Amino acid sequence: MFTGIINHLGTVKKRTKAALVIVARIPKPRLGASIAINGVCLTLVKTKSGEHSFDVGPETWKRTNLGALAAGGMVNIEPSLRHGDEIGGHFVSGHVDAAAKVLALEPWGEGFWRLRVELPAILRGLVAVKGSIAIDGISLTVTAAGANHFEVMLVPHTLQNTNLGRRKVSDKVNLEADPLARYAMAAAQALRSKQ
Repeated sequence: MFTGIINHLGTVKKRTKAALVIVARIPKPRLGASIAINGVCLTLVKTKSGEHSFDVGPETWKRTNLGALAAGGMVNIEPSLRHGDEIGGHFVSGHVDAAAKVLALEPWGEGFWRLRVELPAILRGLVAVKGSIAIDGISLTVTAAGANHFEVMLVPHTLQNTNLGRRKVSDKVNLEADPLARYAMAAAQALRSKQ
C-alpha cells in the first residue's frame, strides 16, 4: 500500500525483456520489498550501490507506461507504507488501471500548471471533481472532468519533485482510481440491480 506522496526520483539504467533497473537513493532498500515505480507496485529483487532491479512481466510492460521507458528516463519512486508512516495523499495500491495520454500541460500562473489527461473507458464513473486519482503514482485532486478527459492542477513542488514536470503532450501516464470511488460505484451498482 502506498500514499501517492513521491519520496524520490530515479533514473532508468536499463530495461530488458523481464527486468527494470533504476539508479536511485532509496533509504534502506531490502530484497522483496514492494516499491512503486511510476505508480506500479514492483518487487525489489536486487540492490547494490544505488542500483535497484525489479522483475517486470509482459502484462505490466503492456498495460503501463513502464514499457515506454528508455535509459536515462526519470521515474517516480515511493516505498510501501510502514507502520506509523504519515498518510499524506490517499491510499494507492500500485495496481494501475490504465496508461493514458497527456492531452495538455500548460502554465496556469503563479508557478501552477494545468494537466489534462485522456479518460479511458475503464475509469469512467470513477473520476470526479474534488476526488483523488494517482497519476504516475502521485496523489492528485481532480479539478475538472469531462466525458473523455479530466484535469488536475500541479503545484510547483509537484513539478519540481516528480516526473510530471518533464512530461509532454502525447506521453502516457499511469492512472489508478481512488479505491473509495470503486466502493462507491460498486454500492451504486448494487442498489440499481435491486430496483
